[in-house]
Amino acid sequence: MDNLPVDYSKKWLVMAAVSCEVFLATIDGSIVNIALDTLVQQLHQPLAVVEWVVLAYMLVIATLMLSIGRLADMFGKKKLFAAGLATFTIGSLLCGLSPNIYWLIASRVVQAVGASMNMALSTAIITEAFPDQERGKALGIIGLFVSIGVIAGPTLGGIILEHLTWHWLFFVNLPIGVIGFILVLLFVPARRPLGNQKFDFLGAGTLFVAMSCFLLSLSILQTEGYQNAIIYILFIAAIVIAGVFIRVELRANEPMVDMRLFTNWLFSTNLITCFITFVASAGLTLLMPLYLQNVMGYDPQRTGLLMVASPLAMALVAPFSGALSDKVGSRLLTTLGLVFAGIGYTAFLSLNEHTSTLAYILSYAAVGIGMGIFQSPNNSTIMGEAPKDRLGVASGLLSLTRILGQAAGISILGALWEANVLAKLNGLQVSDATQAPIAAQVLGLHDALLFIVVIIALAIILSAWALVIVRRAKQDAITAD
Repeated sequence: MDNLPVDYSKKWLVMAAVSCEVFLATIDGSIVNIALDTLVQQLHQPLAVVEWVVLAYMLVIATLMLSIGRLADMFGKKKLFAAGLATFTIGSLLCGLSPNIYWLIASRVVQAVGASMNMALSTAIITEAFPDQERGKALGIIGLFVSIGVIAGPTLGGIILEHLTWHWLFFVNLPIGVIGFILVLLFVPARRPLGNQKFDFLGAGTLFVAMSCFLLSLSILQTEGYQNAIIYILFIAAIVIAGVFIRVELRANEPMVDMRLFTNWLFSTNLITCFITFVASAGLTLLMPLYLQNVMGYDPQRTGLLMVASPLAMALVAPFSGALSDKVGSRLLTTLGLVFAGIGYTAFLSLNEHTSTLAYILSYAAVGIGMGIFQSPNNSTIMGEAPKDRLGVASGLLSLTRILGQAAGISILGALWEANVLAKLNGLQVSDATQAPIAAQVLGLHDALLFIVVIIALAIILSAWALVIVRRAKQDAITAD
């Protein structure tokens, strides 16, 4: 990094600029999903084609994110972040003007290029804008805006689809994008790293191919289940090419991803637990609407309201957890957060067609409280353990972990639920798992939820082990003094 002193006087203005991006990205990630049926009907295309409105967006973001982070560490974050907001806003305009599905998919690619710049750099910019002793609080506030976006997306999308056309799902981004762009230009500091650095094109290329194979395998798994052999071919290819990427990075003089980051066991531990929590939360977000509508018989409006329980609880808790982590440290809070989430996930194992609304809300709120306690301290630890000249890549890794966890959670839990439901039919033929008898759907749901409980238990063990190691290290340091 450059050797200029850091000016913290504009930190809240930087927060306002970054919050616009975070809110936009979160809303956009959820608002489009509820419009898929509308797009199928109005654009006269099958769901398999319309799904690429979501899949193309996800693929582009995941494959570009680390490259963006590395470019930011080389050339500075402000210009890339501003360019990302401008590109996202232009892409939103093009999406809203789309006359057909292919134009819409291409416009979503443009939108995703901008989103990848912003999602890769938002955490790094906030980390630089706030002093170390306020980093947890700042990231907790960002977590608040994430939760608000999650809550507002489906609600706003439903209102738009009821009173306007689907085009306004994208036009709604324009004023926020313009305001955010102006705030970035005015208040985000321009800090250019020292020295002439080279971009690792070979590393970027191999990572792009590996991520593409992995995400395509998950996409096919989500739509076609476990039977398609292409899933396994793509997954094996992703592993092999990822191995090539690691080998390239270890030999590169200026790697895109400095593999020494992962020798910091605390950094690696927190990334792993972050990935697990997003697999679990994304899987639950997929499973709960299926349960509420197919088993409990709730209409979409009531289902949407009940799905707010977790993000609302998270929104209330995250800022306080982040601020508390600045005072007491992150390790204990991340472990406690995982325990709270584990309690909520375990409570879901008792769901059936007779479960009360209150029992559902309390279980889902427990998950949200756990995630609210966990996420801000966990993100703060990851960014705090990264070297100052690698904050862009660390921020990109954090965002990529979230994207991959969500993609894996939706694909794996969706396929697992469907396979388990169909296995409970005892020879009964149905066209789709959602048409299966309620008893079969409940049993399938329990099997899928058990998978979530197991991986959360693994995350708790991993986090508790890290807590013990950190406390022993502190005790040894005190003894040595």
